[in-house]
Amino acid sequence: MSIHVAINHQTRYRYARPIALSPHIFRLRPAPHCRTPIEAYSLTIKPDPHFINWQQDAFGNFLARVVFPEKVSELYIEVDVVADMTVINPFDFFVEEYAATYPFSYPAQEAKELAPYLEISEDGPLLQAWLAGFELVKAKTPIIDFLVALNRRLWQDIEYNIRMETGIQRCEETLGRANGSCRDSAWVLVQALRHLGLAARFASGYLVQLTADQKSLDGPSGPEADFTDLHAWAEVYIPGAGWIGLDPTSGLLTGEGHIPLACTPDPQSAAP
Repeated sequence: MSIHVAINHQTRYRYARPIALSPHIFRLRPAPHCRTPIEAYSLTIKPDPHFINWQQDAFGNFLARVVFPEKVSELYIEVDVVADMTVINPFDFFVEEYAATYPFSYPAQEAKELAPYLEISEDGPLLQAWLAGFELVKAKTPIIDFLVALNRRLWQDIEYNIRMETGIQRCEETLGRANGSCRDSAWVLVQALRHLGLAARFASGYLVQLTADQKSLDGPSGPEADFTDLHAWAEVYIPGAGWIGLDPTSGLLTGEGHIPLACTPDPQSAAP
């Protein structure tokens, strides 16, 4: 019997005086490709009156465009999600024979369609030096072994911290400091994968972590209390398997606890 979890996410802004709000875009609905079964979902926005239109962006993500016709003193957003935490095997996928080992090349048509996910926007010396450590495994390495090694290497080299500042650090800053938030390390991984010729995208969503029923005898037991928060990770496109989630804050592939809200080539387009 699987476990059902209920996520309640509230955001509230209060203003010193009534203000006019421009149209807002909210990316707070589980994405169509979410593998975790979503049993129920609701989005509540206050104040009234407001007008809401559900759309899908160019990448298939759900977004709510909300217009407020009158001045407001407060903006309140509440999300409720009920998810079925059925265990997902992150390695349960098929890989096309030509992509079974790294390196490989995407077919011409697929490469054309994946062009936004192959765009390299950062090419600093620290990123190049970090990537140089993978030269030895470029000669016909099983693709899964390659991805696992790359993800774990970033997990080992970048210390995870909670950073309250807005935006995302450049790769050079994250690698130079050897620490960053989930979104910072996710962006380094996206750029690293693209430098290695693999299509990658930035993912934002919810991370659900539940306490284990029993303590582990041979490793970490996980969180001491049930935990949910907004999170970011990377996804890589492998022919046959499709998009595979990689979480560099844990060094693991994504599972049922990762609930994507938006996945895009650029982090700005995935902001909740």
